[in-house]
Amino acid sequence: MPWPTIRDTETFALIEREVERQNSTLQLIASENFASPEVLAATGTVLTNKYSEGYPGKRYYGGNELIDEVEDLARERATALFGAEHANVQPHSGANANMAVYLGLLQPGDTVLGLRLDQGGHLTHGSPVNASGILYRFVSYGVTPSDERIDFDQVRDLALEHRPKMIVAGATAYPRIIDPAPFREIADEVGALFMFDAAHVAGLIAGGVHPNPVPYADVVTFTTHKTLRGPRGGCILTRAEHAAAIDKAVFPGSQGGPLDHVIAAKAVAFHEAAQPEFTEYAQQILANANALAEALASHGLRLVSGGTDNHLMLVDLRSFDEELSGKKARLALDRAGISLNENTVPDDPRPPYITSGLRIGTPAVTTQGMREREMREIAFQINEVLTHREDEGAIAAVRDEVANLCAKFAPYPQS
Repeated sequence: MPWPTIRDTETFALIEREVERQNSTLQLIASENFASPEVLAATGTVLTNKYSEGYPGKRYYGGNELIDEVEDLARERATALFGAEHANVQPHSGANANMAVYLGLLQPGDTVLGLRLDQGGHLTHGSPVNASGILYRFVSYGVTPSDERIDFDQVRDLALEHRPKMIVAGATAYPRIIDPAPFREIADEVGALFMFDAAHVAGLIAGGVHPNPVPYADVVTFTTHKTLRGPRGGCILTRAEHAAAIDKAVFPGSQGGPLDHVIAAKAVAFHEAAQPEFTEYAQQILANANALAEALASHGLRLVSGGTDNHLMLVDLRSFDEELSGKKARLALDRAGISLNENTVPDDPRPPYITSGLRIGTPAVTTQGMREREMREIAFQINEVLTHREDEGAIAAVRDEVANLCAKFAPYPQS
């Protein structure tokens, strides 16, 4: 029976409009990036047709000989890239990867230490509205009031008091390097497992500009679509002793059939991240983040922890304008063609859907080829919008400036 011959013009028109949006507006969301044409091509292959529950050499369906080779290639490249003993490339997302680790290595009700949501942690690090906080007893550590960096004295004190089964490091909105060594020392002191959630910094680790947690952690989870610049998905790296438990927790514990087309795209992304150019890209992410942070500060915006040494920065808007919430700021910037997200800041008095801060990242604009000069221009545009957010003429002027800037750095000019 042939496929329908009438094209779905409505859906593809929306896709074309999204291509135009990405080409003509600034993408400053710290968890977004532009996948390469090869990653996009792999994601759109006939591998999407295959059902392959199980693992290479042990499938529940026939016809998986080549799928096994694809998954083995992705696993081999992941372990080589990060120096790990074992990799599971099947998680559909970072959240799925984290939950599989908990399922595989913990029992419901076990105690876990994780970073507080309002101080940079992720929903899957014990938020009470997330399965992690519902199924396990999370105790939260935070940052110091003075320098707004992880309070390792507090981590150790809480670990000694609560004797957790696991300590989780990693963040979704923390602008500083996370050193895995102190976490390992504390975990060893209390006999805990150590998991490092590298979702945001996996590309920085691969590029050699963030410490590699693999030698320190029992398990490392990450997403493949942020700084790593691959397809949307997750990955788990483990020590050999935990490999069987983790694999079982992914399938059949928490997922069914893997997304083979996405696994192929992960293999492509790992290949790209192993190239010398990727190191230059990672270094430029940091250079751009520093330039953007310094320029924002020069306009009077307060940066949480005083700056950044990774791919993102947090802006606390309260000293800029007490009435300006993160949500209001984000909506105004949206009108000017600048995409980012509102974000809580440490001890934020506003709820997480309003917030007092903004999270701003440089991975996507770095992929486009922008450098320090453009970061200073972007900081000026952000300040203009925040200062004149009620002036539609000023907003329109910035939107024109943004469009002109993006026209020089379109990520998909041939699309």
